[in-house]
Amino acid sequence: MVITKSRLVLGATAVTLSTIAVTSLGIHSRGQALFKASPKEIVDEVWQIVQRQYVDGTFNQVDWQAVRKEYLSKSYSNPQEAYKSIREMLKKLDDPYTRFMNPEEFKNMQVDTSGELIGIGITISQDEKTKQLVVIAPIEDTPAFKAGVLAKDVILKIDNKSTKGMDTNQAVALIRGEAGTQVSLTIQRDGQIKQLDIKRARIEIHPVKYSQKQTPAGNLGYIRLNQFSANAGKEMQTAIKDLESKKVAGYILDLRGNPGGLLFSSVDIARMWINKGKIVSTVERQGEAEKEEANGRALTDKPLVVLVDKGSASASEILSGALKDNKRATLVGTQTFGKGLVQSVRPLEDGSGLAVTIAHYYTPNGTDINHKGINPDVKVELTKEQMQELWLHERDKLATLQDPQFAKAVEVIGKKIAAKGTATAEK
Repeated sequence: MVITKSRLVLGATAVTLSTIAVTSLGIHSRGQALFKASPKEIVDEVWQIVQRQYVDGTFNQVDWQAVRKEYLSKSYSNPQEAYKSIREMLKKLDDPYTRFMNPEEFKNMQVDTSGELIGIGITISQDEKTKQLVVIAPIEDTPAFKAGVLAKDVILKIDNKSTKGMDTNQAVALIRGEAGTQVSLTIQRDGQIKQLDIKRARIEIHPVKYSQKQTPAGNLGYIRLNQFSANAGKEMQTAIKDLESKKVAGYILDLRGNPGGLLFSSVDIARMWINKGKIVSTVERQGEAEKEEANGRALTDKPLVVLVDKGSASASEILSGALKDNKRATLVGTQTFGKGLVQSVRPLEDGSGLAVTIAHYYTPNGTDINHKGINPDVKVELTKEQMQELWLHERDKLATLQDPQFAKAVEVIGKKIAAKGTATAEK
């Protein structure tokens, strides 16, 4: 999958609450055209995109032709009336991930193309069953992260306004704002309700952090990947090459709390670890599968353990699923989020935008992880107290032997390194 001026394909189905310029992708190019579309033409443009691309050819049992007739028979005196009809039209699909964004919402949509954003730094989604707004994951070292927001938190109120019936676009409009201003989130976690007051900020994001770790298993390369942005592949390549030059014995790749991002980024990174084999297949409504495979250019074949948890979603699941199915890595942690859908983000003629679900993705073994997630090879659950200690209060313990999931990863990789050494000696 590639980014083009007509669409941006995302592995994630979520919205990151931030403000970011997206003109670098040419994503506003059509909205800036000399031709100005009428409100009714925008309604029809949205209908046509769904008609051509939506993943389900039955449109979730909706008579899509009748929908077109209904909404194009109306008169629209201004764009706002058209936008209201578009939202009503899309709501009939009962798919929270196929959504319309007015020009302001589209402009402020985080598409992970820059190293800097303004916001609180959380990625949210709408639960398909309960329709509640759910946090996929906070971005590490952001205001939301520091305030104590955790994956799977349910957002009940934003600045005391109930989120019942609210979609992700409406939530974004309420949560985003100027750097230095404050937003209040009322969240529900494990049956308990708490209020978090969070100050918005300008956030610089580097998707990859890495270091050497001296452990009982030897000198290891530790790589933490926070999100699959456009520059994540380049930073991952730098990390692996640098750690290879330092003769590490193996790697621990940390995908905990990684909400996903760009599909091509996950494929690009998978190819750095897998030399041969299938990575992912995406299946559109015609049943045509587009397969992505390794290209024989892996940067290392050293033992690898991947850390995952319930905040590892979408593109994280593509990467961890590929590594697991190809027996390239052992997964340690807890079940992942379960996001197996692909969206295409499209600019519309008037500068607004549409995210439409276009495909399901499957792991190399043909597993559809939507709603199910990926089960780790070695399960290590953290208690609520352990999670808060590691991720909120005593961050210096994260990725140390005082981190139970990391400690287990070290134990597992120690055995893999020893086994590889024995196999080499026997040759």
